[in-house]
Amino acid sequence: MAVARFALGLSVVFVAARLTRISVTNVAGQWRGLGELSLLFTAQILLLNIGTEHTTSSRSIVLISCYPFFTALFAHLLIPGDRLTLRQVAGMLLAFAGIVTLFAGSLSLTDTAWLLGDALVLGSGVLLGLRQVVIKRLVHDLHPYQVLFWQAALGLPFFIILSAVFESPADIEWTRRAILGVLYQGLVVAGACFIILVFLLSKHPASRLGVFGFLTPVVGVLLATWVMDEPVTMIVLISMALVAAGTTLGAVGAPGTSPTTPSDPGMPDQTR
Repeated sequence: MAVARFALGLSVVFVAARLTRISVTNVAGQWRGLGELSLLFTAQILLLNIGTEHTTSSRSIVLISCYPFFTALFAHLLIPGDRLTLRQVAGMLLAFAGIVTLFAGSLSLTDTAWLLGDALVLGSGVLLGLRQVVIKRLVHDLHPYQVLFWQAALGLPFFIILSAVFESPADIEWTRRAILGVLYQGLVVAGACFIILVFLLSKHPASRLGVFGFLTPVVGVLLATWVMDEPVTMIVLISMALVAAGTTLGAVGAPGTSPTTPSDPGMPDQTR
């Protein structure tokens, strides 16, 4: 899944870079940072994929939704000026309460059968938060296309090797639904959405953008009600209100401008 997803995403980034005449190979002096980002990226995806297999989808969604807390924390520690404020913490706690409310009916705190999967997914959330901050630091000196290209290109061989060692092609059934899912995850998420996110990180503080991650599960539930005609319950409405209020409070409480952003945001000196 990871090989297919990020190979497609890599192709989208490469095509976008060619169309805009950005050289993805002109990254002299930044190989160490790109290598560290790729290892971080690989570990985060592995923990998420393996952890989700060993826990329930609801628990996985709630736990991975913790990543904005870690984004804000690592930004506070590693990016000068991107300081964590009390208003921001209050907003994130309020939004996270909305996520927990949304999935409370399917969560069981007394069931220990999922603890290993829970720990792996939570670890993935920690690494995802750190990855956002590392990307933020890298786009100060590199173009977003360069960062995205090498994040996937250097990580892809690890996924190929691990899949060859631990998985069998006989276990894969390429149904129409599976193919559409992979295309969506690769072209839209790992391609277009990653590009949008990294361009936003080149212009805005990582902690401010991280808060909006709380919207993802709510949007997913709303799409389910639209696509699958599921009813919008009072729990969903309460959750939406909490997440919206928390996201607004957290975004307002975050720093306005990152001091690590170049004078022309998103366009480092070497690519202007």
